[in-house]
Amino acid sequence: MERKLFLKNSLATLGLAIIAPLAKSCRKDNDTTTAAATTGEDTGSSGSCSVTPTETAGPYPTKSPSSYVRSNIADGQAGVPLTVKIYIRNTNNSCNALSGALVDIWHCTALGYYSEYTTGQAGYSGVDYTNSHFLRGRQTTDTDGLVTFTSIFPGWYSGRAPHIHVHVYNAGGTSLLVTQIAFPAEVCDTVYTTADDYKAHGRQDTANTADMVFSDSLSNELATVTGSVAEGYTLTHTVYVSA
Repeated sequence: MERKLFLKNSLATLGLAIIAPLAKSCRKDNDTTTAAATTGEDTGSSGSCSVTPTETAGPYPTKSPSSYVRSNIADGQAGVPLTVKIYIRNTNNSCNALSGALVDIWHCTALGYYSEYTTGQAGYSGVDYTNSHFLRGRQTTDTDGLVTFTSIFPGWYSGRAPHIHVHVYNAGGTSLLVTQIAFPAEVCDTVYTTADDYKAHGRQDTANTADMVFSDSLSNELATVTGSVAEGYTLTHTVYVSA
């Protein structure tokens, strides 16, 4: 069943008072197929950079992120393999690598579901993932400011472009930034129309340029994604924080 029908059912059972805040929480709080963005891999330092845009963590944030310190977050979920490589750089230190930072990521399945949530919440009908924690994890940046995760290519759900959520903390656990990472449209089209675990769901219904999060900040949040459906993909992205 399409996510828009789930939302309709949720409206009937929960009422507008619950759905409206969830919809609002998706909005902004204030980048074989290869596609590149200006915020892809950056192992050097330019000495001049800006903090990555802040975005919402909801409506499906990880409930206990410190419990999921691991690099492989797939947990047996079906999908095209995806290696996620995220560099964290410090705008207060000439854009140099920030080592020792804690980085949480989370994203949806090939069919658009998040773990830790269930029926009764917007978009969920007939599924219960409250006791599952797939596609969520935490790693600590190395001396290059890099964390690496093994996952699957995310799917999509109605009203949002495909994305990965990222929350960065300093070594002491203080929050530095919550943001999101966008995917090149042509790579998504290839995966969603040719890969077995995605074809039934089809192409995403929301473009990056129409997305409520990425429409005004895509150049800073669009990842570099390389690879193929047959071999898997690698996502590379740089996030800038003020630490």
